[in-house]
Amino acid sequence: MTPSIFYTSIAFVVLSMLVSFIFKSKFARYSKIFLSRRLTGREVAEKMLRENNIYDVKVVSVNGLLSDHYNPQTKVVNLSAEVYEGSSIAAAAIAAHECGHAVQHADAYQWLNLRSRLVPAVQISSSLVQWVLLGGILMINSFPQLLLAGIILFAVTTLFSLITLPVEFDATRRALAWLHTSNVTNDEEFPKAKNALNWAAMTYVIGALASVATLAQYIFLYQSRNRD
Repeated sequence: MTPSIFYTSIAFVVLSMLVSFIFKSKFARYSKIFLSRRLTGREVAEKMLRENNIYDVKVVSVNGLLSDHYNPQTKVVNLSAEVYEGSSIAAAAIAAHECGHAVQHADAYQWLNLRSRLVPAVQISSSLVQWVLLGGILMINSFPQLLLAGIILFAVTTLFSLITLPVEFDATRRALAWLHTSNVTNDEEFPKAKNALNWAAMTYVIGALASVATLAQYIFLYQSRNRD
């Protein structure tokens, strides 16, 4: 790894850790504030699905902290135990956000469909990219094509990170709109739910920016080698 790529990576690792720390702090804080309606995350999720006329999606509890996600292949909203059983502002916000993805799926939201189609390619790229890039840097003078192959693999994962942004922001938009209109949160609780989800979205923004910056560094390295 060249010095510029190393320092860029370190800078974004630090920034990512900072944003992640703030988000986890917000989540911990809002996890201690109970909803006035005392709905659990499971009840919030099931209510949002019903009110969006979605009846073929299950809501289940999974292990792990902040392991919440929606699986479009199985049509399952997976909520961590703290969200599934909790009746806090944080639990309601996270549950609604994950159901936002289920609503996207039901609406055939184009960015979600595109991201889903990229998953097989990303899985292959992710398993190979670090080794191909390492080999490409070590053999840049004798076999620069290997670095180019690594750049292409890394570009696939970068594209996935960028496509994830509109998917996550739209899910948050849907979640917040529903939390407000359904009166699941009151006027005091809604800004806190919004704040938690906005910081969650920032973690994806930092990840995408880091991927773009690192990709640019690898491209610059490859182009510099070709100019020599």
